[in-house]
Amino acid sequence: MEEMYGIKYNKPEVVLLQDTGIGVAETAARTCYDSFSNSENEVIQNLEKSLPDREMCEALNGIEESALLDDLAWTYFHHSILEHANLSFLVRGTSRGVLQEHARHRIQAISVRSTRYTMSSLINAFVASKIGTNKEFFIQTLLTYDMFVTSDELYNRIEINGMYEKLEYQFSQVEDFYAISVAKSSLAFLEEFSGDSKGLYEALQEGKKKRNVGDAFKHIISDNVKVDMVVTFNLRSLKNYFTLRDSGAAFFQIRWLAQEMMRVTPKKYLDLIIKQK
Repeated sequence: MEEMYGIKYNKPEVVLLQDTGIGVAETAARTCYDSFSNSENEVIQNLEKSLPDREMCEALNGIEESALLDDLAWTYFHHSILEHANLSFLVRGTSRGVLQEHARHRIQAISVRSTRYTMSSLINAFVASKIGTNKEFFIQTLLTYDMFVTSDELYNRIEINGMYEKLEYQFSQVEDFYAISVAKSSLAFLEEFSGDSKGLYEALQEGKKKRNVGDAFKHIISDNVKVDMVVTFNLRSLKNYFTLRDSGAAFFQIRWLAQEMMRVTPKKYLDLIIKQK
């Protein structure tokens, strides 16, 4: 937990899911210079004599050091060969605000938790609160979701109250609100559990979910809402990301994320992209 500008935040969690190794990057560089025999790695030397079999490929991907890559990265700044190494990270608990910052990094593969398909519980809580005329039920239910990067309960209540007010306004403007928020097969629950917020919420949760329910309600959530994502960078792009986002000038939340990603990145990659102090 960290406090910034008077607000307490939870930091994101990061796991390195996979990395392709630096052997292919050295192979690419050796191909450019036709210098396989000069490698300190025996498997690279053998590439001059024959195409690799599966065992050689495994040995190639297990290479931990490459003098050539170090020389190209730090002496000649020939960084295109770093594009042959890729790393994939699972990120849990960063914010939608960080997601906007991430989108500015052009060369990455990113898959993010979808609000189109994952807002049904939130909308179910609102519908249940309306049927039961119980706004506090909505607030208390959402507080259990751990849905914000902020960790201060009073602040999060303000956020949730704002979401409720937006939904309340939309409710007053849309004649068929329940039709866009509840699956057709679950509409009967509204009458069955009239006045019972908890019972209705549980029934809606167990019933069929409204498909793409987030399409109608994306506007209610803020940049403070947590998102999970899997992101893959090639090593050259990761160098750019760390350089920009581990800077004191970066948005503090994406700086936290970059630092966590750096923490789980193996040394053999960091040696090629981060200048040791």
